[in-house]
Amino acid sequence: MIEWFDYGILGGFLSIQNPVLTPIMKFFTVIGEGGAIWILLSLIFLINRSTRRLGAVMALALVFCLLVGNVALKNLIARPRPCWRHPEVPMLIAVPKDYSFPSGHTMSSFAAAVSMFLANRKWGAAALAGAALIAVSRMYFYVHYPTDVLVGLVIGVVLAFIARKIIDSLYTAGKAAGFQKKKG
Repeated sequence: MIEWFDYGILGGFLSIQNPVLTPIMKFFTVIGEGGAIWILLSLIFLINRSTRRLGAVMALALVFCLLVGNVALKNLIARPRPCWRHPEVPMLIAVPKDYSFPSGHTMSSFAAAVSMFLANRKWGAAALAGAALIAVSRMYFYVHYPTDVLVGLVIGVVLAFIARKIIDSLYTAGKAAGFQKKKG
């Protein structure tokens, strides 16, 4: 059943590959590499005092994604990528060397985007749209199954909420201990 679902959707993506859409999808896949865009944004947010808390939430969520997804789950589950199982499919990007499940691009993108959404709905909505395009690009390029992407999305969302809870607790504890300036 899962295989039917995965390959049905992947077949649909293969059927829409074209010279106009491919560079757009490639842009989104590249900015999602290693969580690069999200790491950059979290660093920018950490620099500015008014967005430092958001930067801390994003950074912690991304660290959780690295540990839970890339270090633990990918190696534990060791699911081969669709492009490994079907080398006859022409590849439009380099074939990744790590395992497929869950999608790290999707997990980190949704962890960061949800973190942003929780802090600022306007920025967060734009980030969620970007995260969705990054996730779709992974299926477009036949490097992830839809179930890899769906589970990556769910894990990313959960890790964003956990990171937010931890950072909020630290900020509250810091205020109670007198480590932060009081407004006003």
